[in-house]
Amino acid sequence: MKYNVEHCIGNRLRCLSRIVDKDFRSSLKDFDITESQLSILFALTKLGKVEQGKIGEALVLERSTVSRNVKLLEKREILTKTTDYRPEIELTTKGHNLIQAIMPVWESLMDTFMAKIGNEGLENIKSLEEKLK
Repeated sequence: MKYNVEHCIGNRLRCLSRIVDKDFRSSLKDFDITESQLSILFALTKLGKVEQGKIGEALVLERSTVSRNVKLLEKREILTKTTDYRPEIELTTKGHNLIQAIMPVWESLMDTFMAKIGNEGLENIKSLEEKLK
C-alpha cells in the first residue's frame, strides 16, 4: 500500500472538523443554531442581500445544506427570502440581534482555539484551504 490509512487526508480533516464542531455545538446550544447556520449568518453579515446560491459557493456548502438551513432560519424569522427564480436572502433585524448576542460567545470560543493553535496554526489552516481549492 502506497499510503498509511491513518494518514488519509479526508479522514484527518473530518476529525479536525468534528473536534471543532463539538466545541461550537456546545457553545451555540443556547442559541438553537448550528455551525452551518452561523456560517450563513456571518456570510450574510458580510455580503448583505445576496442570491442564496452565492452563499453555498462562498461557504463551500452543498445546495441542499443551504436550502435546508435557509428554510429553518426563515421559519425563525432570522432571515428573509425572496420568491424569485434565483431567490435572494438577507438578515432580518432579529437576525442581526442574534448575531450580536452570539458574538461574545463566538469570540470567547475563538480565543480558546487561537490559544491552542496560535497565528501560525491559523495561517497553516488558511494555506491548506488555498492549496486544496
